[in-house]
Amino acid sequence: MNSTSDSKQMANKARLWLERTKQQLVIWLEPTHLEQLRPKLEFQTGVLAGFALLAAILLGLADLATRGVIELRLQEDLQANLEQVVPPSLHDNNLLTDSVLINSADAKLGTEQTEVYLAKKQGEISAVCFKFVAPDGYAGPISLVMGIAKNGEILGVRVISHVETPGLGDKIEISKSKWILSFNGKSLDNLTLEQWSVKKDGGVFDQFSGATITPRKVVQAIKRGLDFYQQHQAEILADSP
Repeated sequence: MNSTSDSKQMANKARLWLERTKQQLVIWLEPTHLEQLRPKLEFQTGVLAGFALLAAILLGLADLATRGVIELRLQEDLQANLEQVVPPSLHDNNLLTDSVLINSADAKLGTEQTEVYLAKKQGEISAVCFKFVAPDGYAGPISLVMGIAKNGEILGVRVISHVETPGLGDKIEISKSKWILSFNGKSLDNLTLEQWSVKKDGGVFDQFSGATITPRKVVQAIKRGLDFYQQHQAEILADSP
């Protein structure tokens, strides 16, 4: 009985509060009252704050509505990049869900930890791939992805993003030239340290006319990527039969 009575009292109080609030809101929104408030600084500040709050709510709702779609597109883009550097014939697993995190703080790959995606065939690791950065391109950082066979040979390299000069440095893109394919089959075993340079520096890789810095920095970054794999090869392949 007491519980029912208390509930009714609380419901009545809530109803009365809502009615009073509604009455006060109607009075507050009357044109004559708003006209009196409009010149006041507090009113103008309140209106601005209200619009800011509304904008924040709308942005939050938009973020919630599009977050899943954006994440899906990013995953699709990453999947496409990985497939370009690791042939489908080398794996029967989902690269995106089969990976290990390796400490790369000292490898100069652009991140403290690097996610290494494992290509497996019938449960055995046949290749790996990972993203890394050449931070010192001519116009800014150059993001790359590289696939490496289990024995350390490069399967493929692709440029994911860059801000290099159109018509010059952008020849690192597969869509602009075949230069990036010159890394296929290269490794730390079949090239000497000196050969891991552009030809202008005594190496084996072509430079671009009028844009030597861009290919030079890409070559250096790829060499660092191979060094990283060699250094952590045992750790990366630890779960391979």
